Amino acid sequence: MKIDNGISEKDRKEIAHGLSRLLADSYTLYLMTHNFHWNVKGPMFNTLHLMFEGQYNELALAVDLIAERIRALGFPAPGTYAEFAKLSSIKEIKGQPKAIEMIKYLVAAQEAVTKTARSILPLVDKASDEPTADLLTQRMQLHEKTAWMLRSLLE
Repeated sequence: MKIDNGISEKDRKEIAHGLSRLLADSYTLYLMTHNFHWNVKGPMFNTLHLMFEGQYNELALAVDLIAERIRALGFPAPGTYAEFAKLSSIKEIKGQPKAIEMIKYLVAAQEAVTKTARSILPLVDKASDEPTADLLTQRMQLHEKTAWMLRSLLE
């Protein structure tokens, strides 16, 4: 059945593509954070292990919300590693970095997700797509706060 929600198909398609990039970035960040949770070691182990667990659990919920918004706009959500690798602005980390490097990678990845979300806002605003604007605002708020908390560990 055709979607008639007041947003043109062209705008819905462009927004869905932007959200697909956000989904790819979010899922890549989820994998990175989960990997670092499993493999962190050193004097900050307990703090980072628990912090990373909270972060990847939040991201697991977030990717579902983003994918469901793409579906609500009438388009398929990407869901494979290959699709995510093509769409994500976050590059895969090779090997097992030291704890301090993990934090630095996560700060950069959190900020990358924020930038991706922010880049979609002009189109969302133009289309008067308030539900997506709300989702993006919430995601940016959370990623900026998480980046701040991680950066604080480096001082």
